[in-house]
Amino acid sequence: MKLIEISVFRPEHASRFTELNRRWLDEYNLMEPSEEGQLADPQAHFVDCGGQIFVALDGDHVIGTSAVVPHGFEEFELAKLTVSSEFRGQGVARRLVGRCIAYARERGARRVVLLSNSQLQAALRLYESLGFTYCAVPESAQYESADVCMELSLQPTEPADA
Repeated sequence: MKLIEISVFRPEHASRFTELNRRWLDEYNLMEPSEEGQLADPQAHFVDCGGQIFVALDGDHVIGTSAVVPHGFEEFELAKLTVSSEFRGQGVARRLVGRCIAYARERGARRVVLLSNSQLQAALRLYESLGFTYCAVPESAQYESADVCMELSLQPTEPADA
């Protein structure tokens, strides 16, 4: 088994970022106008505003992506998680989300939120296993197809009284 490296997004990764994300958005019929702008210029929509895109690399080939972007006060939003079908089930998505959570934590975020769709059961199970909990979908959600909202508190937990 090859070693999959998780790296930061570079401009040469943009076309593969677009290709991988368009594939799942089309497969689940979730493509929306706001997605088109993000896929057309991921640098501007995720990186230039203080966020980051992480890519999973098999050699120099992008096989997965995940983005995290500032979203409100002390909050980051997780977005655009995808892994190429032939690499699923190997923990790549878990590693990508882990890097996004670490990035948010390093920047002082108190929580990470995400919007998703109930069709994406494998992703929802992954988020649950990482400690994300369900919350109400905000009325201001930028995606019409978003019917799931989850959050992960990054605040240190208080030790329980013995």
